[in-house]
Amino acid sequence: MRIISFLPSATEIVCALGLADSLVGVTHECDYPADALRKPRVVNSFVKTAGLASDEIDVVVKERYLSGQPLYEIDPKVLADAQPELAITQALCDVCAIPSEQVNDALNALNPVPQVISLDPHSLDDMFGDIQRIGEAAGVTDQARSLISSLVDRRDAVAARAGLTEDKPRVACLEWLDPILVAGHWVPEMVSIAGGRDCLGRPGEPSFKTEWINVIESDPNFILAMPCGFDVKRAIPEIPKLTNRLGWSETKAAREERLFVLDGGSYYSRSGPRLIDGLEMIAEILHPDFFSGLIPQRGAFHVSGDLFRVS
Repeated sequence: MRIISFLPSATEIVCALGLADSLVGVTHECDYPADALRKPRVVNSFVKTAGLASDEIDVVVKERYLSGQPLYEIDPKVLADAQPELAITQALCDVCAIPSEQVNDALNALNPVPQVISLDPHSLDDMFGDIQRIGEAAGVTDQARSLISSLVDRRDAVAARAGLTEDKPRVACLEWLDPILVAGHWVPEMVSIAGGRDCLGRPGEPSFKTEWINVIESDPNFILAMPCGFDVKRAIPEIPKLTNRLGWSETKAAREERLFVLDGGSYYSRSGPRLIDGLEMIAEILHPDFFSGLIPQRGAFHVSGDLFRVS
């Protein structure tokens, strides 16, 4: 089957199901696994974010979005040459990935029109369900069941071990730092499974903008900075956008130096199998006496010393 993916999480799921050779088109953001980088690129972004800070990206994206200009473009030649039989798109966020309406318009111009699966996950169970749907559509139902089973086992293992601790620290998960966006959807659920209490996020609901005073008043024991689409290296220069804010030193997280930068682009923004890696990372950060060896290289950074202090 010839498969085209219009979002990175779908690309990761397809490859995890052993279908990398069936991928005939991906997006500019599909960078994992390495095989995805060698696939024809059917989607590109009009917004060039390289070298821009989070507040600058926010301004550029808002200006384009509010003016009605598309954020993404589909290469019609690459799409036509791909001759897809199955297309995977999304209905979760029109900013993070190409809107489904734009995708459907392009797909309806093909002959024949491929089967379309639209993903709209809000929880880990939804992600497991998406794996099953893609597996069934691609004819690899057994592989999908096996993958889901292994991911569920890992999730349940974290939940069982985290349940052994009576300490349930308050955690603030921030998806963007300027303006401040509170991580939503599956992230609050992940914090709960890992033995914490998300003091700002709303389980199963979208991420949302909040004011800094709300972060201060929530008084988290931990702040996990996981900027959407950023790896750790790119996110670290954004940290002063938190530590330079008025009232930073008043939070427990500041006093106890419990600020962590996480690879949001790999482990939290994408609703694919690596969410379970992200869950395990949170568990080790919150409860290092109960978990160890679960944080991948370059997956997280504990902010301390001069970088931590208010400049």
